[in-house]
Amino acid sequence: MKDAKDVKEVKAPKSEQTRTLILETALRLFEERGYDKTTMRAIAQEAGVSVGNAYYYFAGKEHLVQGFYDRLAAEHEAAVQSVLAGDKDLAVRMRGVLLSWLDVAEPYHRFAAQFFKNAADPESPLSPFSKDSVAAREAAISIHERCLAGSSTKVDPDMAEELPQLMWLIQMGLVLFWVYDRTEGAERSRRLVERTAPIGARAIALSRFRVLRPLVRQVYDVLTEFLPGTAGHPAEDGTGAERPATKKRTPGKRAAKQ
Repeated sequence: MKDAKDVKEVKAPKSEQTRTLILETALRLFEERGYDKTTMRAIAQEAGVSVGNAYYYFAGKEHLVQGFYDRLAAEHEAAVQSVLAGDKDLAVRMRGVLLSWLDVAEPYHRFAAQFFKNAADPESPLSPFSKDSVAAREAAISIHERCLAGSSTKVDPDMAEELPQLMWLIQMGLVLFWVYDRTEGAERSRRLVERTAPIGARAIALSRFRVLRPLVRQVYDVLTEFLPGTAGHPAEDGTGAERPATKKRTPGKRAAKQ
């Protein structure tokens, strides 16, 4: 058995430390100078690395923002664990998932609007619907899948794939509201979550009833048709945006009996 003094703290590889340093420097400069006015050369200089080294880890500013998206997704994943392991009430779970996102995103609120100006363009790699954002997008949808699956709410098996994506679109609506929310601690965004989580949970619960199921599916179809990059097929507008993957729908037990 090794003595305690022989046990050394495990450090991240130097390459990962350098990557993290460049990303953190970029985020600081984005806040201080603005996204558009910050260059890769300035980021490299502030981080104490060569410009070539900065480009080795990040092909451009857009990829730095993707790194930020990935970090935010990882922080949200960690923050939401207690929510997913807790109450089975869907409204409580949805509320917890959305509020935890606001918590982890709060430190970046001051410069979020700068990203959104670019992310609003469906052709931009910063768009949450772009192929470049697929990792962060799938991570977010995965949280909503587990939020729903771990709840006591019963859903129609035929809609098991669509509902988490609808929940993610609710989150995207919250993000848009939050970007322009200038209240202290994003208080209005938090109030929005408190009001909409029960409504969303109620709508999802009602979707299992045959009479209301078509309405929920129509809402989903409208969103996937008019929001760029939200259906399981290539974009028709030529932007090249990649849509969230939609698994092939499996007939529910009722359909199988028919």
